Amino acid sequence: MLDMAAGAFPAEAPPGRADWIGVLAKALPAEVETAFAGIDAPPAYAFLRRPEIGMVMVRGRAGGTGERFNLGEMTVTRCAVQVADGGIGYGYVAGRDKRHAELAAVLDAMLQDETRRDALIASVIEPLRTAQGDRRRTASTKAAATRVDFFTMVRGED
Repeated sequence: MLDMAAGAFPAEAPPGRADWIGVLAKALPAEVETAFAGIDAPPAYAFLRRPEIGMVMVRGRAGGTGERFNLGEMTVTRCAVQVADGGIGYGYVAGRDKRHAELAAVLDAMLQDETRRDALIASVIEPLRTAQGDRRRTASTKAAATRVDFFTMVRGED
């Protein structure tokens, strides 16, 4: 069984962890599945918390710095795993895809292992980041194509 005693969690997160967790959360589930399938010898893992679906309140700030307001609720799936070498990973993804949260947690645990981190960032995180950038550029290009520039011409009726 897993050791959940005090001190089982690292005092500080490894550098870049927030970044790779964000990339894994924003990736498409099929992309994460493909990336995971491409890993040589994926580790055995056990669930600390099986994937479960819940709701979170999304809050915003008017203008980025104004008063907080509740924007609405969002469905989130979370998961926690412990890999065979003892690393603990967490996966939080938007939506209801349990497998996506599970794989994000496993990859988070694997990425915390310094001996595998650089190879995993190169083979998993960077391709996912590139795909996200491509989708963002495509969406921006589509939006820019529909942009309308409004201007007012003086009619000279005065």
